[in-house]
Amino acid sequence: MPSDTLKLEDQICFAIYASSREISKLYRPLLHDLGLTYTQYVTMLALWEQDEVTVSSLGTKLYLDSGTLTPLLKKLELAGFVTRTRDKNDERSVLIALTEQGKVLREKALDIPEKLYCKLDATPEEGALLLKQMNALLNKIKLCTFKDSLQK
Repeated sequence: MPSDTLKLEDQICFAIYASSREISKLYRPLLHDLGLTYTQYVTMLALWEQDEVTVSSLGTKLYLDSGTLTPLLKKLELAGFVTRTRDKNDERSVLIALTEQGKVLREKALDIPEKLYCKLDATPEEGALLLKQMNALLNKIKLCTFKDSLQK
């Protein structure tokens, strides 16, 4: 008889994985008019917070490697939202900067979080509590990963 600890519905990892996939689907129609995918949207969120960053620092913030981020940034550049230029101080680094069109897009995206709350029939307070819990979990994961890296 299999152990009850291995039931799929009892796994935190699966609940997070499935929720992530499903929330991305909820964002799809909200982002359609902006011409963004969910991953492009979170990339733009990071750039709206801090413009003119290196690909590596953006990747760190988004938990994406350059192999994933580079094609995404190329598409954002083709759409006219960002520019990619070599850093004059370090030719190995590529700087990502918002274009005027990318800055204007921010204004069009301002109501996206509220629209998502409405779709979920959730209050901003419920969203804030969930965000706090997820950030606490993420911090625990980062600490665990850091400890594991020290043991290698």
